Amino acid sequence: MTHGPIDQPLRPVRPRPVDPVRIQPPDPARVDPAVLGALLLRHGWQRRGGAAGRYGRWTPPGPGGRGTSLLVPENRAFPDSDDLLGEALTALYRSGSPAARDVLVGLAVPSDEIRWWRDVPTGPVGTASWVVEDQLRSAARQMLLAAALATRARAGYHGARHRLPAAALLDGVLVGAAPGGRSLTAFVPVTPARPLAVRLQQALYATREAVDYQRATGRMDAFDGAVQAGVSHELTEALVALVRGTEGARVAVEWAPAAGVPEGGTTPPEPVEFSPGDLPVLREAGARYLRAEPSVPVRLTGVVVRMRRSAARGEGTVRLRVLAGAEVPHVRMTLGEDAYRIAGHAHLVGLPVRVHGRLESRGGFRRLTDAGGVAPVQVDEAERDRLMKSLQETAEITAFFEEACGGE
Repeated sequence: MTHGPIDQPLRPVRPRPVDPVRIQPPDPARVDPAVLGALLLRHGWQRRGGAAGRYGRWTPPGPGGRGTSLLVPENRAFPDSDDLLGEALTALYRSGSPAARDVLVGLAVPSDEIRWWRDVPTGPVGTASWVVEDQLRSAARQMLLAAALATRARAGYHGARHRLPAAALLDGVLVGAAPGGRSLTAFVPVTPARPLAVRLQQALYATREAVDYQRATGRMDAFDGAVQAGVSHELTEALVALVRGTEGARVAVEWAPAAGVPEGGTTPPEPVEFSPGDLPVLREAGARYLRAEPSVPVRLTGVVVRMRRSAARGEGTVRLRVLAGAEVPHVRMTLGEDAYRIAGHAHLVGLPVRVHGRLESRGGFRRLTDAGGVAPVQVDEAERDRLMKSLQETAEITAFFEEACGGE
């Protein structure tokens, strides 16, 4: 049995680009001048004087900032503070600079920022090819999902477990690419996704330490303890994807100025660097996690959505949509003739079934082995109707009747 790619969640997770048209300037009365100043500094704006203790004059990064400046009050102690804030926010909104857009995002939704950099050859005028930029986005998406999975459980290999709630944690994440295609920033809302950013920072530091330990001693046991920090097969695969084909890569987590440093977070948040020389260790660690993760005893309740057997009698394969008992959406299992018949009858009358067995890590925790104790679960009429309607709305119902009645 082969392992599916770890960067394919059960529900597509597509980072949403930051659209400057939709980012309205916030109400000046709700903006903390200190937070605005911290965001300007973070995104490359430079302070070039101003009245000490009253306001600072800020210019954007790069040659495009010539002739453009913002007057930002240092506090609200002066009567014109709100007017200056309003003018600065309007100027940011009208600016076409990515640095202005990123500041507005940080003000609109207090967010921790995760940044990725890849040292790759560039094309004309410092741009990167479409393939290079797509590789960066794909690796960043894998890393965010790995961190989200680690907020659900500590495991060396997650497989299909926890994918849906982990993917849901990414729904509010915004992603903006810097010019040139060599870097990327994810804006992770403090509410509810700050645990993702904290876990990712801890996992990156733990990975770096484990890699250094292996390269110094030849031993892999540091990766065992790193699991508790959030390191997993999924994270090492994301790092391999990030570093492969580059001269090096970095990842940094920066905390939202409005929310401060979280418990467990490190400041100042130094970027964590990885090089092509780390790839053999990362690949070995990922394979080790894959081999070591044990099967899990479970007792599942689920709805039969597919059945198949090669003859009119004997054992057959059943697919369940899991309702309770495990953090996976579907499992497959092989049942003997009697259990197979019970599962078929339960499906035909609209009842879920209960079954126990071991959820195997092979295949990504999608298969139940040693399945037994199959029995229908009684539900009320309203729930039965809902389950039947749900099944009829899926394309699998046609295949079910073809295979259950006709065999293959």
